[in-house]
Parts: sequence; structure tokens; C-alpha cells
Amino acid sequence: MPDTRDPALTAKAAAAILPELDALLARATEALRARVGGGKIDSAALEDDQHAAHALSWLATYVESLRQLSAWADRLGAGFGEVEALILQIGFGEYLTQIAGGIPMSQTEFARLSDLGVDWQPSDAARTAMGGNTPAARRRLAALMQDNHGRATLGATGLDEDLEMIRDQFRRYADERVIPEAHGWHLRDELIPMEIISELAELGVFGLTIPEEFGGLGLSKASMVVVSEELSRGYIGVGSLGTRSEIAAELILVGGTPEQKAQWLPRIASGEILPTAVFTEPNTGSDLGSLRTRALRTGEGWEITGNKTWITHAARTHVMTLLARTDPDTTDWRGLSMFLAEKTPGTDEDPFPTPGMTGGEIEVLGYRGMKEYELGFDGFKVRADNLLGGQPGQGFKQLMQTFESARIQTAARAIGVAQAALELGLQYALDRKQFGKPLIAFPRVADKLALTAVEIMIARQLTYHSAWQKDHDKRCDLEAGMAKLLGARVAWAAADNALQIHGGNGFALEYAISRVLCDARILNIFEGAAEIQAQVIARRLLG
Repeated sequence: MPDTRDPALTAKAAAAILPELDALLARATEALRARVGGGKIDSAALEDDQHAAHALSWLATYVESLRQLSAWADRLGAGFGEVEALILQIGFGEYLTQIAGGIPMSQTEFARLSDLGVDWQPSDAARTAMGGNTPAARRRLAALMQDNHGRATLGATGLDEDLEMIRDQFRRYADERVIPEAHGWHLRDELIPMEIISELAELGVFGLTIPEEFGGLGLSKASMVVVSEELSRGYIGVGSLGTRSEIAAELILVGGTPEQKAQWLPRIASGEILPTAVFTEPNTGSDLGSLRTRALRTGEGWEITGNKTWITHAARTHVMTLLARTDPDTTDWRGLSMFLAEKTPGTDEDPFPTPGMTGGEIEVLGYRGMKEYELGFDGFKVRADNLLGGQPGQGFKQLMQTFESARIQTAARAIGVAQAALELGLQYALDRKQFGKPLIAFPRVADKLALTAVEIMIARQLTYHSAWQKDHDKRCDLEAGMAKLLGARVAWAAADNALQIHGGNGFALEYAISRVLCDARILNIFEGAAEIQAQVIARRLLG
């Protein structure tokens, strides 16, 4: 039974704390705004004050996270049981304490209210909630986790029946077809077998959110989150296969001509063609506006010349969403265009057989199942009607319209990776005996598992909320960015803690947690590095 001396936190009591957090965030925002230009933000001043700007982003992320955790608890109604009460209690206790004392932005950097020139005197209700993350509460949650065996979710998700049915289907698929093979694929540095890709196509993964009129399932972004979460729990590479199609389909849906939609979307949805995103260049990183790859207009279409890097799944795909500069007189985002550049899928012997392009593999620590490549283009030909939207100069705007979905999807993958780490850590803590008892009997091991479970639920609810916003045609770039920012940190912490529970065995390649740690590390980098993400959030908050 839970320790009755622990402070209890109801959904109503949690919600009552939110207004003072909103007020704190408003004061912090105004204080930073005054430092970086007041009414019109001075970009140079904002960059000089980058630590404070990112501290504001993390503060806002925590406030929104607690709002969504509170909303989750309220939605559950009769389903709000002991596990859910402990998650709410520990989550509010820990995050409120971090807001007051310092939010970890990385292992060595903390977001403190003093960075923003404000302080906070918590109300009595907030102070009571801050006491909720007790050893007894964590011990009890860890005990309940043993009964649950750490499987896919701990506590009710708050999703509807249809989404839970989708979760069950893909959870079973991951358990049966992905998890038994994933570590072998990683150790051998192999591409995910085409058999798996064919099965995913049959399950509708590549057309999940594509409208039915174009051959897709026409499901919600929330369904995409659940599917990505469960497949990534099996292996991040499998969870990311759908990302390629999601990005390409969204680009075509928001920017393509009617003819392009009719031509490409059904084939993407069915898995007949596999797409890859070709955006990043050497020496540009997140600064996509400064891309130098150029597209020259010819009598028959376009010729692409330049170099790209960190291109995922490039060798065996059929079409590239390729960003290139069509206006040579520009040096920023205004001269960029997006192309649907067709190519021939390669083989192991000849990975890039299409004339005008070459490529080489980039060897990586993790996220190996699709492989990463550097690409070179020299007079690579693209048909005239494969300019996305038919008008040059729209590429950067088209890409920006897809970032909400991409970041929501990345947050979902992070949750899946974190859940995989939790399951591995819990199972090892139950099986491994030291000094005559299982590891989970030691408080700091149990603490790691309990706090991981709590943070996964917090990141999960923030991600679900972002998807809900997107599904209801509400602007959600802020929420999606926050979900990605927090989810990536949670995934890395979950993997690191699970490896620590494994001790020396976690450092051995034969144990799956070594792979999950490597896979988790990329989440803070791709789809916008954590620092870039925090900067984007800060600019949005400051207006």
C-alpha cells in the first residue's frame, strides 16, 4: 500500500497551480524581452543572451508539460488510479522543484530563474506539490512497475479506444517482428530487410495520414504518433521508416500541384516508392537558408549540381525531396526550390546507379537501419514537372510547413526509444541479483526506473497534445518544438540510466541497451538540434 504520509495531488489541485506558473512565465518573458530589444527583438542581442533565451524555452516547456500532465489526469476520470496518481504526484513534485532550482538543459547547463532576472515564491499549494516526489512514492511506483513488467505504457494514456487498438496492433508487431532482430541488424550494420518494409506497407504505415482520396488511410497525426512510438520502441530505424513517407507526403500535400498529388501520393501510400529527404549540406547544418546546391533551368527541365550530407536511406529509395537554389542571385531562403527528384534504387554493389549522382556511406554510432550518406550531384537531371508546386522560389516555405509534423513525429520516436530503455532497464533490474536480492530492491535503482516512467508519461502527453492541435488545424509549432525538445532529453536520460542499471554489462555490445543508448543520442541532433530548437521556441515566445 502507498505511504499515506506522502502528499497526495489530485487533478484539481494540480490544475490550481498552473495560473501561478503562467504568471511566472509571463514575468520571465517580459524580463527577457526588455533585455533584447523590447517591442522589436534585436537578433544580435538575443544571440548574445542565448543562455537566458534557452532558459526561457525550457521554462515554457516545463509549464506546458505540467499543463498537459494535469489535463491528462483530469481526462482520465474514473481511470485515474494509483499508478496515475503517483505519476502526477511525482511529476509535479519533480518539475516544480526543478523550476525553482534549475532545469537541466544538458548534463552541465541549467536553466535558472536568476538567468531571466526573476524569482518565484511558490504558493502553499505549489510547495505542498513540490514535496510529492518522495522516496516512498518512487518506491511504490517501482513496485507497481514490476507487476506491469514495464510494458509499452505504464498508466492510462488517456487516448480513445481506436488509438489504443492501433497501439495494440503495432505493439504486437514490434514484439514479434522487430525486437527479436533489431540488435542483430544494428551489430551487423545492416539495412532493415525489405521484407519488413513490405509488411509495414501492408499495415498502412506509409499512407497513415495520407487522405483516402490519394490511397492513404486518412488517419490522424495522433495515430501517426502512436504508430511511431510503438515501432520505435522496437527499433528506431523501423519507427523512422514512416518518417520518410510522412515528410514527402506532407510536402506534396501542402505544396504540390493537383497532378503531382495524383501521381505521387498513392505510390508513397502503398509503399511502391520509398522517398528520402535531401536538404542538409556540408558546412550548413541547421542553416538551411544558406544552401548552395544549385538547380539550373535547361530546355528539358533542371540540372542539379552540389553536395548534400546526412541523407537517410538514400541508396534504395526511388525519389528525393531535394532542396536546391534556383535563383543564383540570392544567398538566403528566398531563392530555394523543392524538387521531386527521381532516382533508381541502388544495390549493395552499386548503391547510386543514376547518372549525375554519386554517394558514400557515413558510418555512425546508432540509427543504423537505413544508413546515412553523403551525396554528390553533377548535372543531375530533374524533369520540369517535378518542381514542387510548379513555381520556383517556394521551397523553403514549403519545407517550413512540414516542420510541425516532423517534430511531432520525432518526439514520438523519442518516447518509443525511452520506453525501450525503460523496459530493458526494468527487466535487468528484476533478473540481476546482487548481495542476495534483485537490483530493483536498491532504492537508487528503483528511483531511476520510477522517474523514467514519470518523464515518459510527461513527454507522451505533451506530444499527444501537439498532435491533437495539428489534427484540429491549430498552430502548434511551439508545442511541437517543446515536445521534441523534452522528448529527446527524456530518451537520452532513459537510455543512460538503463545502461547504468546494467553496470558493466551495459557497456558490452551483446546487450541491447548499448544499441538503445546510441540510438537515443541522435534525437537531440536531427530535426533541429536541441540548441536550435530552444532558440526557435524563444523567438516564438518573445514574438
